Amino acid sequence: MFQLGKTIVSEEIIENDFVCNLSACKGACCVDGNAGAPLEDNETTILNDIYERVKPFLRAEGIAAIEDQGTFIKGEDGEWETPLVNGSECAYATFSNNGTAKCGIEEAYNEGAINWKKPVSCHMYPVRVREYTELTAVNYHRWEICDAACALGEELQVPIYKFVKEALIRKFGTAWYEQLEVVAKEHLRQ
Repeated sequence: MFQLGKTIVSEEIIENDFVCNLSACKGACCVDGNAGAPLEDNETTILNDIYERVKPFLRAEGIAAIEDQGTFIKGEDGEWETPLVNGSECAYATFSNNGTAKCGIEEAYNEGAINWKKPVSCHMYPVRVREYTELTAVNYHRWEICDAACALGEELQVPIYKFVKEALIRKFGTAWYEQLEVVAKEHLRQ
């Protein structure tokens, strides 16, 4: 671990490679698990504000789940998260003809209906952030459904921190990311 400002960062995001391989996993991260996508406090307001513009991009099951549970829920851990459809996939998930899960929020963004890409936790995956009183922990979340992404990242030689560069800048800012790059170069030289 190393410290960048008020963050404690795991070396694993430098030492491990990762590139999403949707053809292999079919977007399982939007379907598997026991909770919705983690949300930051301000993202709950954003979801409320954009819902009507995102709704045309969602499946009937997702719309029903959102209209029943709300655009966000409080999870068992007391944190905000996206609602699920029957305890399974994210209510904002859509599916392509080949069964690949995609994000309806991101589809709305790509079509210009909204100017918010998706929850930052989804954008940063496989990096997970945990806020503490004084510091924020930035860690690599290993999940077997991403084994193909790890293999593709290794093949293409793309470290996790580079794969999620845009999301890390979105979360922590350009200056923070530039410091991360300096630390990464130094760490990999050792």
